[in-house]
Amino acid sequence: MTTSGDRLKALLQECHLTPSDFAAQRGVTPQHINNWFRRGVPLARLDETADLFCVHRRWLHTGEGPKYPNAILRQRVASPDHVNPSASLLNHDGRMLHIPLHHVRGDRLQPEADIHLPLPAQALEIIGVMPEQAICLSMPAANMAPLIPMNAIVAIDRGRTEVVDGQAYALLHNGQLKVHSLSLGHHDTLCLHSHDRHSYAVERYTRAQRQAQGLEVLGWVFHWSYFSQRRPG
Repeated sequence: MTTSGDRLKALLQECHLTPSDFAAQRGVTPQHINNWFRRGVPLARLDETADLFCVHRRWLHTGEGPKYPNAILRQRVASPDHVNPSASLLNHDGRMLHIPLHHVRGDRLQPEADIHLPLPAQALEIIGVMPEQAICLSMPAANMAPLIPMNAIVAIDRGRTEVVDGQAYALLHNGQLKVHSLSLGHHDTLCLHSHDRHSYAVERYTRAQRQAQGLEVLGWVFHWSYFSQRRPG
């Protein structure tokens, strides 16, 4: 039977934090953290610990319920019962939409002249993406590899910026383009997760930090495409 101490230990491993580093961050001794591992996270520390890791307090305490807030909403939005996106890509009616490629210049998105990604119109219709809200961007980093390789072309829906936990979004942060999976923690803390968890730590930003650093959710990533950079053999 796992305890909140076991879940805390797993969270530290996910974030590549040593118990000593975590102890220093929390202002306690390493022995305190070892006690938490054995006896569980103290009730007085549950809220701040859950907030730090952007997980649900109940899940950390008991192991019950969703790990991340809004997990039920994530399932409802990401996997509607009547939609089969993979089938829509194969059985579309032949109409293609040309989604314009954009780049970040300064702190703004600007389209590239006459550069577009063709996508099936029916596929966008099924997942509820309005064509005028869709744009393409070049994946700026390797943090989502191998799921989304660096330099892959990602298509985003500018009309969907509300965060659904676990979904991937493009962001603008101090004029820099980023792509991350997002979740919301306690007190509206925005957590930026990478697919490559070994090389990239979770980033966390309060509402005040987001405003000060110009962190803006540009849109939901609904498609990406990528050509291999070399031929095998």
